Amino acid sequence: MTDEQPVEPPHDDGGLDYARAAARAAARAPGGVPARRRGGPPSDADKRRTRRTGGRGGSGAHPDDRDPQLLEGLVERMVSSHGWELDLRVQQVFGRWSEIVGAEVADHCRPESLVDGRLVVRTDATAWATQLKLVAPTLVRRLNEELGHGTVTVIDVLGPHLPSWKRGPRSVRDGRGPRDTYG
Repeated sequence: MTDEQPVEPPHDDGGLDYARAAARAAARAPGGVPARRRGGPPSDADKRRTRRTGGRGGSGAHPDDRDPQLLEGLVERMVSSHGWELDLRVQQVFGRWSEIVGAEVADHCRPESLVDGRLVVRTDATAWATQLKLVAPTLVRRLNEELGHGTVTVIDVLGPHLPSWKRGPRSVRDGRGPRDTYG
């Protein structure tokens, strides 16, 4: 019985053949690194590797997306990519409402929405609604200084929520409400 072993080529001291042999052995091992494919569509592993290295062959000395980053820069990129700049500025103004209009006015009115340049403000009394309608042009100018020119064009002032006479046991459909019995 003779044990014949496969004949291996002589070892080159340059190290390149050693690296190739190690790569082949790693690819053959269970759970090993798959051999690099040439041509054809990229495999899922190739896509993950490309995503992980940012399209380059590997990591380098220069900064890339995988490096630790400040939270401020990350949030700024997310806000700009989603188009939230105006929404954030509007919410900042709603949060600073008492600074913009004054503490006394802010105690009696609050902003409800800002859509297409139309700011809707709700007051808690009709007298405050009248007062706010008188100072609306000044308020529009001040809000545009905070938000940017042309952001607020019109202020709609709404009075307090009053009881509705439309429902109840003695309501009449298409009637004038409580006014039809006074006179």
